[in-house]
Amino acid sequence: MKAAELRELSGVELNKKLAELKEELFNLRFQHAINQLDNPGRIEIVKKDIARVLTVLAEKA
Repeated sequence: MKAAELRELSGVELNKKLAELKEELFNLRFQHAINQLDNPGRIEIVKKDIARVLTVLAEKA
């Protein structure tokens, strides 16, 4: 997700998105641990999305 798209969201929506991304990262790490992860690059993408959300939240604060 692009930072410009995130800036259009409200604080509540950003917090909801952050929770969803953290849950997805947890699930991806779990799948990776038991060798069922199809796309290991997805972990890095989700981490970067989390960082983007946190950055936008900090800008709004």
